[in-house]
Amino acid sequence: MPVIKHTTYMEAPINKCFDFARDVEIHTKTTRNTNEKTVAGVTKGLLNCGESITWEATHFCVKQRLTAKIIEMNGPYKFVDVMVRGAFHSFTHTHEFEELGTGTLMKDTFEYKSPFGLVGKIADKLFLEKYMKNFIVTRANELKKIAEMGERC
Repeated sequence: MPVIKHTTYMEAPINKCFDFARDVEIHTKTTRNTNEKTVAGVTKGLLNCGESITWEATHFCVKQRLTAKIIEMNGPYKFVDVMVRGAFHSFTHTHEFEELGTGTLMKDTFEYKSPFGLVGKIADKLFLEKYMKNFIVTRANELKKIAEMGERC
């Protein structure tokens, strides 16, 4: 099971970073390259523990839907979402926040299992793990820009 880890420092308060990371409208801004939009569940505002959201996005030129649920939250330090329905066999995305100096360190840990057994494992090695790493890094960098500008949708 691939595990992608990425850390981003944001020159912004921990509360702001935590809220921005779970803000539905900000999520759509940080994933413009895949045209993500909400189609069910929470469609605006902040995601909270126990809530679900269904995203529609284009990956590999294919429109896909994915439903995720927040299963753990300890604000403003951590929240965890898991895939309930979607293209992966499963995934868990842990978002952790730590005060550091005058800003916040955001740590993403994305663990996933591809569908299709051996074929999925080959896809991971050939392209999927790199694609997912780029997705996580790009979203984190966009979130950093928004948090540091103090923007709110």
